[in-house]
Amino acid sequence: MNAETARVVSPATRPTDCPCGGAAPNQKAVSKPPRYAQCCGRFIDAAAIPATALELMRSRYTAYVLGEEAYLRSTWASETCPADLDVDPAAEGAPRWLGLAVKRHEQRDDAHAIVEFVARYKTGGRAFRLHETSRFTRGDDGRWRYVDGDVSSG
Repeated sequence: MNAETARVVSPATRPTDCPCGGAAPNQKAVSKPPRYAQCCGRFIDAAAIPATALELMRSRYTAYVLGEEAYLRSTWASETCPADLDVDPAAEGAPRWLGLAVKRHEQRDDAHAIVEFVARYKTGGRAFRLHETSRFTRGDDGRWRYVDGDVSSG
């Protein structure tokens, strides 16, 4: 998939509740997730810029759920963004994202942060957990970007 064929989700097909669930460190499951438009939607639909790496990480999870390749690329450090990114949720074998839990958010300094999270998903009828400690940097433009991450089991 390239930028010309990237799937665009119209506002009419946006979810009411945010797929990220408003995940935060040490947060118990909330009975009602935040509204998409007030949570990650304000970033993905270009109305606002994430103020923290945690907000960026949650919005990137939501972008994966929605298949928002353009948003993922725009929030990925250019030196580490893969050329073959394909996040179409309708593609055969694509993961079905089930939930997000944030384990840790650590602001290292003004321009560096890490977010540790677990994202649950299903593919091929089997459930999996992606446990990652992600690294983020804030550029001279003030925007946070995903750099890379360490994936661990469990």
